[in-house]
Amino acid sequence: MSEKEIDDVSGVATTGHEWDGIKELNNPLPRWWVWTFYATIIWALGYTIAYPAWPMISSATRGVLGYSSRGDIRAALDAAEAAKGDYVAAVSQKSVSEILADDKLREFATAAGAAAFKVNCVQCHGSGATGSPGYPNLNDDEWLWGGKPEDIYKTISHGVRFAADDATRISEMPAFGAILDTAQIRQAAAHVASLSGTPSNAEAAAAGAAVFAANCASCHGADGKGNREFGAPNLTDAIWLYGSGEAAIAAQIRAPHHGVMPAWTARLGDTAVKELAVYVYSLGGGE
Repeated sequence: MSEKEIDDVSGVATTGHEWDGIKELNNPLPRWWVWTFYATIIWALGYTIAYPAWPMISSATRGVLGYSSRGDIRAALDAAEAAKGDYVAAVSQKSVSEILADDKLREFATAAGAAAFKVNCVQCHGSGATGSPGYPNLNDDEWLWGGKPEDIYKTISHGVRFAADDATRISEMPAFGAILDTAQIRQAAAHVASLSGTPSNAEAAAAGAAVFAANCASCHGADGKGNREFGAPNLTDAIWLYGSGEAAIAAQIRAPHHGVMPAWTARLGDTAVKELAVYVYSLGGGE
């Protein structure tokens, strides 16, 4: 039996392994570390028996304790639903104005409305509700049918020019291309542009005043400030849904666009519509 080689520097026996002149010392791991390692193995085996762990074809072993993280999440969601149940019931029973008058209900409805807005409304009005060409900005003070809480609620509830809802908001501007000649349309457009201080042809605008009085004032008012009863927009505030400038205004006079918004009560229910109305009102453009 050969004697163990002892390292001259450390005084520790070597294992007999050597690489490029470097010898491996036979320094066993501390016993406490070894027993801890064995304990973690035993713990891991016990864990895989107690909890879901081993993958199978379509699922995993369930574990003797029957624990499920999905079950925990389901329970948490059920608890959250139960917690907000009282708030949902209160929102369903109150008007939008009453909800806004209650601090806790307003906070709850605003948060719920923001979530509903992200799912149903951002496609047209944008994530910040600032709108885009053809889709109104909900942050400003321009409201075709009024910006009071109940006005907003009715517009969301019944939609705009939505044929399936008998109470929908309706405003139809005639296609004046079939009523006025090209020169009159150009003059009317110049006059409308001048009402908001938008650059326009002064001579055409002066002539367009008479065209406007004869054809447009009945809905938009003699001063051009609109009429919410008809959903006729204010033409003096420089807020344009389909573009500003004489050319864009003339195009709208000639063959007007008529946007459509769904009646959301039929899709989301009255409670969600109230929450949406509270959220839209909270954006700051409400009256």
